[in-house]
Amino acid sequence: MNRFTVPRDIYFGRGSIDALKTLRGERAVIVTGGGSMQKFGFLDKVQTLLRENGFATYVYEGVESDPSVETVLRGAGAMRAFMPDWIVAIGGGSPIDAAKAMWAFYEYPDTSFDELCVPFHFPKLRTKARFCAIPSTSGTATEVTAFSVITDYETGVKYPLADFNITPDIAIVDPALAETMPPKLVAYTGMDAFTHAVEAYVSTLHNDFCDPLALHAIRLINDSLLPSYRGDSAAKERMHNAQCLAGMAFSNALLGITHSMAHKTGAAFSKGHVVHGCANAIYLPYVIRFNADNGDARERYNTIARTLNLEPSADALIEHIRSMNRALSIPACLKDYEEGLVGEEEFLEKLPRIAELAVADACTGSNPRTITPEQMEALLKECYYG
Repeated sequence: MNRFTVPRDIYFGRGSIDALKTLRGERAVIVTGGGSMQKFGFLDKVQTLLRENGFATYVYEGVESDPSVETVLRGAGAMRAFMPDWIVAIGGGSPIDAAKAMWAFYEYPDTSFDELCVPFHFPKLRTKARFCAIPSTSGTATEVTAFSVITDYETGVKYPLADFNITPDIAIVDPALAETMPPKLVAYTGMDAFTHAVEAYVSTLHNDFCDPLALHAIRLINDSLLPSYRGDSAAKERMHNAQCLAGMAFSNALLGITHSMAHKTGAAFSKGHVVHGCANAIYLPYVIRFNADNGDARERYNTIARTLNLEPSADALIEHIRSMNRALSIPACLKDYEEGLVGEEEFLEKLPRIAELAVADACTGSNPRTITPEQMEALLKECYYG
């Protein structure tokens, strides 16, 4: 038996942030990130709308990129002190992901992070609060997904938490928030969304409910990402919708090893993080080449290529993605990321462990072709050297 789960309500279009007026309750914790939502006035807007609606509010801010276990536990403690009946997360994927994990620890303070790392093993939520997500980036689609990515900085490992319980109750997809993104962030989040849609379409769990969402998202992103990157406002709105469609697809069909690799390389290196969306963009062509040895995946890549008016082949799709990356100033290989942030010596030293962790990642199980640690090492080397 399969399952398809999305938020109870998705409000979209300009001005949809006013949907906060529909919330009913008494106390709301607002979770946000590093200050851009304050800078552009959206945090004040959320507080005003909630207060006008009768809510007492508490703001938990400062969630970092790639949120940590420690941040999650501190936020859950703040929630237990304030006792909200709504959690409203606003910003990029990081504060929304962090708030999802905080939600679990708020309702179940005695649970452990290790317990939550077991896929689809969360306790039943909504015993104390419901959840509203308002994304400001056009990529992660965490506002409609059953996933949250949290980083353990002691081990340098990102853990994708997965459970339909953490699918938000309400998603507000207002393109006004996304217009604040700088071009580099547009590029990285856009290719993250493109990867979501492609991996969902070729996943072993692809199905009739997810396929149309994935293919339409691929078309929209293909047509809108470059104009959005160059500042076109209408294209930014289409991208904000497209990433949400991709999210609904992959939340239910799951993903593949592009994401497994991005999760396990993201926080692995000493000089800094490899930004998730950029990692996906770099790895995706190499993963398509690897997966195309599987007949069903190859036919599905052909369908994607045909949808984009390309020659119906995996090779044509690979070259098209590389062309998109070049236009978005995304490097072709990990060695060239951020002027050598990932050094060769450190990469080779950590490669066996990264490969082992990537094979064990929750996203690997739905990849269309099985992969061994040895094959993963070889694939990661291709991604590193080009």
